[in-house]
Amino acid sequence: MVSRSYSNLLDLAYGGTPTLSQEKKRFRRVATVPGLLSEVEDDNCNSVNSDAPSSVSQERMIIVGNQLPLRVHQNTDDEGWCFSWDEDSLLLQLKDGLGEDVEVIYVGCLKEEVPPNEQDDVAQTLLETFKCVPAFLPPELFTKFYHGFCKQHLWPLFHYMLPLSPDLGGRFDRSLWQAYVSVNKIFADKVMEVINPDDDYVWVHDYHLMVLPTFLRKRFNRVKLGFFLHSPFPSSEIYRTLPVREELLRALLNSDLIGFHTFDYARHFLTCCSRMLGLSYQSKRGYIGLEYYGRTVSIKILPVGIHIGQLQSVLNLPETESKVAELRNKFRGQTVMLGVDDMDIFKGISLKLLAMEQLLMQHTENAGQVVLVQIANPARGRGRDVEEVRSEAYATVKRINNAFGRPGYDPVVLIDTPLQFYERIAYYVIAECCLVTAVRDGMNLIPYEYIICRQGNEKLDQTLGLNPLGPKRSMLVVSEFIGCSPSLSGAIRVNPWNIDAVADAMDSALILSEEEKQLRHEKHYRYVSTHDVAYWARSFLQDLERACRDHLRKRCWGIGFGLGFRVVAMDPNFRKLSVEHIVAAYKRTKNRAILLDYDSTLLLTSSLSTIPNVEAVGILNNLCRDPKNVVFLVSAKDRKTLTEWFSCCEKLGIAAENGYFIRPKHDADWETCISVPDFDWKQIAEPVMKLYTETTDGSAIETKESSLVWNYRDADPDFGFCQAKELLDHLESVLANEPVLVKSGQHIVEVKPQGVNKGLVAEHLLVTMKQKGMLPDFVLCIGDDRSDEDMFEVIMRATAGPYLSPVADVFACTVGQKCSKAKYYVEDRTEILRMFQVLANASEHASKIAPRPSNRAIIDRV
Repeated sequence: MVSRSYSNLLDLAYGGTPTLSQEKKRFRRVATVPGLLSEVEDDNCNSVNSDAPSSVSQERMIIVGNQLPLRVHQNTDDEGWCFSWDEDSLLLQLKDGLGEDVEVIYVGCLKEEVPPNEQDDVAQTLLETFKCVPAFLPPELFTKFYHGFCKQHLWPLFHYMLPLSPDLGGRFDRSLWQAYVSVNKIFADKVMEVINPDDDYVWVHDYHLMVLPTFLRKRFNRVKLGFFLHSPFPSSEIYRTLPVREELLRALLNSDLIGFHTFDYARHFLTCCSRMLGLSYQSKRGYIGLEYYGRTVSIKILPVGIHIGQLQSVLNLPETESKVAELRNKFRGQTVMLGVDDMDIFKGISLKLLAMEQLLMQHTENAGQVVLVQIANPARGRGRDVEEVRSEAYATVKRINNAFGRPGYDPVVLIDTPLQFYERIAYYVIAECCLVTAVRDGMNLIPYEYIICRQGNEKLDQTLGLNPLGPKRSMLVVSEFIGCSPSLSGAIRVNPWNIDAVADAMDSALILSEEEKQLRHEKHYRYVSTHDVAYWARSFLQDLERACRDHLRKRCWGIGFGLGFRVVAMDPNFRKLSVEHIVAAYKRTKNRAILLDYDSTLLLTSSLSTIPNVEAVGILNNLCRDPKNVVFLVSAKDRKTLTEWFSCCEKLGIAAENGYFIRPKHDADWETCISVPDFDWKQIAEPVMKLYTETTDGSAIETKESSLVWNYRDADPDFGFCQAKELLDHLESVLANEPVLVKSGQHIVEVKPQGVNKGLVAEHLLVTMKQKGMLPDFVLCIGDDRSDEDMFEVIMRATAGPYLSPVADVFACTVGQKCSKAKYYVEDRTEILRMFQVLANASEHASKIAPRPSNRAIIDRV
């Protein structure tokens, strides 16, 4: 069978011979027929492990974006297609940072529609010539995908615009969402054609392909997958309005590394994961990670840079020098302020124009001296809002020029015709200040380009009459709401909605001293020149390699359906507890120790009540009646409550308050595991806890005999977590000289005597059974949270000690598939009760068939 890896496909494209056949093969076309794919299982995508063999040792990167980094047009003479690299494409520029030894393959759409009968030939040409794999989308599907879901739903929402009325983006349309999923599936099929999953890295770009990671992870559980979002990620209050919010979050979490331009965007994503999926993140040694079903999803925060070499090559062009000379003469004696923006609702062009009007009104001396050149690029989207922005911009420019203009002078020059790149570069060179006042933008590289162009070169300095050896200067006024703002610490940051503040910033940029402008320029130039696109790409690849380092060390398997699919990654020795396996061990053993955490076994998940399930208590009682069993229930509850709840279980051992109190059976007295001289520390801890309870709505204090617990389960997740961290630090400080332990748990902060933990119960049980001559040959320990790990540790350590039979069967079992010291797991509480019922039935059956010597002897005599 021929491998589906890229190397073999390339052989096919070149007419190679991966099989015995010498026939040249055509590039296979996938999903070019119109239609929609629903959010259902792909019957051919049930792979658990990467099944395509590795055939090439060279490191390879598959870069997936909405559009291929190609320019394309159709020749009119022979009706053929002409392709060339798009030097302005970020996907092409980032290749410089990957190293010469990394082979790059591109997957994406073409900017032109290719007829179905030409798609095979075009695909083969692109693969052979450019190593590009085109995804051909039917026009109707593309319209629903790009102009529909991407531009009507995701793009406005990610830029903080809610569809409060049909005019503002429109209501959520399920058919557009289905089109989005369908296109992502087509892209996944294309990636699957070329991927060598054991070796290749996949880098997916931007919001157009947010569910692609799920399709790839479903097919190849160990795929090395990174995703970078080039747009903002909105706050949770905005994002949570999206009807498919959880589907997109879970899809992104199927990546190994998720990249954002700024910490704000990453923080919003992490908050959404916390509030909507219940996931928490950790920062360790400078890296942020989310634990997701045993996998660590890393978070990367690094703004993209620009391709400096490309800019410098354009700066060196004679056309650029001529254009600079032309503009110098045109604006001689005037100070040029420059804006370069797309003509859309988020770039704030109208706000910038209003600020210019305000500047001229407040500082009339600037009339005739200052010119705002606004280059308006065509909008990437379409619709009535774009027309409104254009109309408002034209009207504002006309009003300003009529009010403040004079013969030979227009305060605002609006350029809405397409410019050559060198022409735009020339405007950068002559501008004393660059204004970027977008109300929301993912990154915006205009300030970076401006800084490099203001550095200039020797020829341009001569053209401008500057000393080539002298210091350069520049000024930036940037919006607080764009991704590049945090990295430009020398810029004047503004709130673009505050027209007065923007006007004041423009005035400050004009009157700032030359020395100050030089210092700011030097600071910006150092950053931009060292953090270019190559640096960004290289850093992302290094973090992706680090994030994928443990792939082969863990066992992986997929669970879930449709877009709810995710991969569980666990230690190779961690496996599901088989009922048949434990029942077999249960039947052949005679001295059984059973330790059960109360919350994980007897508490109904869907109920707010903490009272034990009646059915579960009955099953537990049946286990206790077996003379071969010693059953202990371990709980954080107080002993009075547990006594009331389990008064019917006469032979049940109970450990209250996480092991501080122990009672071997109902008619025995309570004992303490360790000696505590006094609890005076409570008088110190309780007032502190009360302070945080008063300031944290939804929190409460649980007062126990041996401990104090601050519970914030019903508080706001983020605020509760922050308060818990503060409380933990506060308590550790005031209790530093007390013999207590302050620790955090799941929605709690607890203060208890040192040495008290559930592991004490396990030790007590094993020691007691040995003293009674009942060396355990069967141990079952079940728990579901962090506090139960102490029991697991004691049980597993005992396997090498004198407290267990040499042939003992030990089952340390956690609830749910997560990292644990236990060697086994069960899915949920229902599965636990079902297993207990089987064990109880086994005990009952054994008691019925057990011989009764005394009775049988009497019958025989008769």
